[in-house]
Amino acid sequence: MVTMLLRTSPTIARTTDDLPAAIDAVAASAAPTHRFLRRQWYAAALDAYGGTARTLLVERGGQPVLAMPLIGLGPAPLHMAQIPGSYWPFRSGPVAQDAGPEDFAALLDAAGRRVRGFRLGPVYDGDPMLDGLLAAARAGGWRALPRFVADSYLLDITAHQAEGVWPRRSTLRKNRFNEKHLATLGTPDWSFASGADWRPHLFDELAAIESASWIATRTDGRDAKFTLAGHGRFWRAAATDPVLADMMWVALLRMDGKPAAFSFDINVGAHKYAVANSYDPSHAQRSPGRLLYYRNLVRAVADGVTRVDWGAGDSGYKSLIGAERGPAIRDWLFLRPGLPALAGRLLAGRWAASGSAQS
Repeated sequence: MVTMLLRTSPTIARTTDDLPAAIDAVAASAAPTHRFLRRQWYAAALDAYGGTARTLLVERGGQPVLAMPLIGLGPAPLHMAQIPGSYWPFRSGPVAQDAGPEDFAALLDAAGRRVRGFRLGPVYDGDPMLDGLLAAARAGGWRALPRFVADSYLLDITAHQAEGVWPRRSTLRKNRFNEKHLATLGTPDWSFASGADWRPHLFDELAAIESASWIATRTDGRDAKFTLAGHGRFWRAAATDPVLADMMWVALLRMDGKPAAFSFDINVGAHKYAVANSYDPSHAQRSPGRLLYYRNLVRAVADGVTRVDWGAGDSGYKSLIGAERGPAIRDWLFLRPGLPALAGRLLAGRWAASGSAQS
């Protein structure tokens, strides 16, 4: 009865010049895979990367059903915007599971009154915000321009278990053999942390591993998740929200008390986003990273996780684990009707070419 009343209630779209608490209400009613899209997720992005947010909020029957925070994109005279957040898992907005076409139409109408266009993404094909906006854009004369970023890779644990014991006993035996050899280099300590465990010292340990890893020696380090030169400020700020902190999960290996490898995830229900893995190369001969993420997967199975989302990047080791290609990850530009949409017709090719080549 309540759902029926909400569906027959008028849809109201409004803009706030901040990040309202209503974002959390929408996230709580979103698909489980998207419930990390909370107010503090966006606040952490502003803290780490800058920007001033305005939020488009759609309400039905007094209940928020859509939220889309926006910050400026490009030169101010262009009046373009984008959704803030971490690049990974993706940049999107929370969508209540009962949101309908009229709600997305109202969202686009509100966006068109504030900006000429906005960027949504990188985001997965099939994302609820993306699908709703694409349908509304087609109906409302907006132009939606995609560019390919990468393929995702998904590990379907349920499917593998249907074929037999997973992880395979032979794999676990091999791992135990390698763990014994690892122990000849020092005393290994395997642990997991989440929730209230996210204290400054834990972040410092993860940053120390990254600072010793290939990401610091072979790149400029800007993609590191926990260093101050990378995205460390974002994750420390995100963890101040207890709900997000409970979703943030790390498997950690210490050797003789010194951090040696980690596997960092976001756990949302039965879905695990594998965000980052790293290890100190001084122990590389014993594959500490591989041993750790298998321990992490065994724990995930015990905790009821049925799918691991490895995202983009090197498909080699992911395929060895059993991951298969999943939805494509794309960036989208939505341009309002009129001159912006007309310009989009001319810019579509350049926008698509600025992405990655799709295999």
